[in-house]
Amino acid sequence: MEISDYKHKIVEEVRFHEVDILGVCNNAVYFNYFEDARIKYLRDLKKQFGLVEFLEGNSFFIMVHNNCDYFESAYLDDQLNIFTRIDFLKNSSFGFKHLVEKIETGKIIARGGGTVVHIDRSTKKASPIPQELYDAVSQFEKNVQILKSI
Repeated sequence: MEISDYKHKIVEEVRFHEVDILGVCNNAVYFNYFEDARIKYLRDLKKQFGLVEFLEGNSFFIMVHNNCDYFESAYLDDQLNIFTRIDFLKNSSFGFKHLVEKIETGKIIARGGGTVVHIDRSTKKASPIPQELYDAVSQFEKNVQILKSI
């Protein structure tokens, strides 16, 4: 995937409490950046497409998988672009992809992803993704895989 495949981004700054004694950003912090990016992505999608079923009432989602590959370190005060996209949608789960770009150099320093499952809050079980989310993501993203069973 190229940066041009990503239509959503947030900016993060590496803060003092996120680094070790050498000023290197701790590897686990990237998962916090990814979480910030996923939440902002979904809120922006909800606002842009007027989603009413998703993230309302009994609808919520939980992470079931996270991953990250690191290519270069980030350091204290580095500014980072976190690019995010939804890569696939299934019946009750969907997957995110992320790229981390160091703004100063324009280099991709990490990439990652994760899978979330749509849950019914009252039953605590997987629940079908509302059709409005399929429609919104299909309009917003190019090359999204719709793997929904009929």
